[in-house]
Amino acid sequence: MTTLKVTTVGNSVGVVLPKEVLARLRVSKGDTLYVLETPDGIELTPYRPDFARQMDLAKGVMNENRDVLRKLGE
Repeated sequence: MTTLKVTTVGNSVGVVLPKEVLARLRVSKGDTLYVLETPDGIELTPYRPDFARQMDLAKGVMNENRDVLRKLGE
């Protein structure tokens, strides 16, 4: 678990993410992060939630139709 302090950033308030957290998220300065409210709390992710859901659905379709897709690729 990582503890973050809320601090002043210019004229705003924010948190500074340690290098280890940035590495785990695979983000760097200038990247966009999305804040999601979940039943368990707040989730911080570099992935657009709607895009991640679409990719999960696409993976399901590809798994269900693996043989058909393989034949189409021949």
